[in-house]
Amino acid sequence: MQLITPEISPGLEPNAGLPVGYGAERDAPAPTPESLKAGEQESLLLNLDTSLRVYSRPHFFSWTQGLLQSLIRHEVLICALRSGEPSSLSVDSFAMNAADPAIFCETFLRDAPVAPALIKAWEERRFRPVVCALSDLPAVAGSNFARELERVGATRLIAHGTHDTDGVAESFFVFACAQGPDVQRQAYVAQLLVPFLHAAWIRARMNGRTRGNDIPKPARTSTITAREREILKWIYLGKSNFEIGAILNISPLTVKNHVQKILRKLNVVNRAQAVGKALELRILSL
Repeated sequence: MQLITPEISPGLEPNAGLPVGYGAERDAPAPTPESLKAGEQESLLLNLDTSLRVYSRPHFFSWTQGLLQSLIRHEVLICALRSGEPSSLSVDSFAMNAADPAIFCETFLRDAPVAPALIKAWEERRFRPVVCALSDLPAVAGSNFARELERVGATRLIAHGTHDTDGVAESFFVFACAQGPDVQRQAYVAQLLVPFLHAAWIRARMNGRTRGNDIPKPARTSTITAREREILKWIYLGKSNFEIGAILNISPLTVKNHVQKILRKLNVVNRAQAVGKALELRILSL
């Protein structure tokens, strides 16, 4: 967890932080439910319901790096919360495929123009989501933050937040994505999700300070066998059941049975959630 006060660049012009083309979209019609693809409305409802049961950092990690990926596929999630003064941010980052996820929150704030530029772009869009490539924002392009994102293949940003009655950002969330998403759909999903993301993140932080009873117990790790740990490792590396079976010299059906047992033992619904929880519970060490 990093607590750093970024410097606001005095030379930032009113539209300097805006991605290319977003000035013209200021008065564009707001996205609608029809922006969602088939099946995504059901996934949205499931995600909103799941967010209400997030009460700890492990829960938050499992949700955002698991089920939430079905709506906004991302390599890195940056969570920023106002801490005291408007320009002071407490920031954390979450990533599945990075050796040290903390590097993203560190560079997010240590590259002084990055956070102010993204928040300014959001404000200039009347607090509507910003969807852009790294290269669209001069303050971001070429920064250490951008270079770290590029290392994990994330070249596109979806940014949205919450604000108080004075229009000052209370929280700000940045999804760093590998591929260029459908702008309208992703913006609409971000608008719906971020208030729930904000509430879940607040609860997780409060729980971390009070050491609540919702944090998963280490004893649960004993239910995962050595073979299941091995399969979890290959799932983390993106291997299919067929590929895992070939590597371990077992049938794909046997792999599937092991995967189903892993899901039940970890109380999750898919492979991504299983990996996320395994990482948080230290079952999976890479």
